[in-house]
Amino acid sequence: MREYRTALMDNRRWAEFKPRPDDIFICTPAKCGTTWTQTIVASLLWQTGELPGPVMMISPWIEAQFLPVEAMVPMLEAQTHRRFMKSHTAADGIPFFDDAKYIVVGRDGRDAFMSLCNHMERIKGTDELNAKAREAGIPEMPEFDGDVHGYFGEWLANDDNFFHIISSYWERRGQANLLFVHYADLKSDLGAEMHRIADFLGIEVPEALWDDVVHRCTFESMRENGEKVGPFDMMFEGGAKGFLFKGTNGRWRDVLTSDQVAAYEKRARECLPTEAVQWLEQGSNPG
Repeated sequence: MREYRTALMDNRRWAEFKPRPDDIFICTPAKCGTTWTQTIVASLLWQTGELPGPVMMISPWIEAQFLPVEAMVPMLEAQTHRRFMKSHTAADGIPFFDDAKYIVVGRDGRDAFMSLCNHMERIKGTDELNAKAREAGIPEMPEFDGDVHGYFGEWLANDDNFFHIISSYWERRGQANLLFVHYADLKSDLGAEMHRIADFLGIEVPEALWDDVVHRCTFESMRENGEKVGPFDMMFEGGAKGFLFKGTNGRWRDVLTSDQVAAYEKRARECLPTEAVQWLEQGSNPG
């Protein structure tokens, strides 16, 4: 596997991971609906809503540095339920297991960028992570000082960031154990997309429970029940309502300049085939 290391993540941690045949991996660039998809999978697995803990705690980010690998591996080994984990690493930096399921979530990159600005403005605890990164000689987390336009240039120029991750999974889209899901489709018809995900994972939900299973995954329900999703108060200013900020698309239209939009479109065409660019912008199932 190709090595990916930053202040926040280290994909070498996969070396300690012990797979199980029915594992589920949610693979996305940052701010494309990762937590939303984790919540969907949790609601499908625990259909009465009685989860064994907050979603983000029972479904760890494999590569994340803030949970020591010495703690993460025993925690996953102790889980007796069907496991589901997340990754923000490109496909060439994670192992692929034939008997596991991979859900790849995409979003218009400009929307993901706007969400990332809010994320970086509110995240806590970056100083310690950056101090360790400096000692190790690896990239630090970029600081966001409120300059959206300057930050956009940095984000767009990152070769290992958004487009590279999408491209790496797009090349594998024909695999039977990989499902593409789009943020816009989740917003337009959450129930239909959850049916797709349930079918892909081989999960059956009784009709009598379906409405509640879907309702728990609405943006409004996740914000109001943030303690069931994750320990947001520990990680973000404003808690759940700070992390789950707006959940909307299109905010970039009133923020990015015409030159920045043109630069984004050029970068997208350079990194992705036409079909992938169209999918990122419009959603719906890729061929």
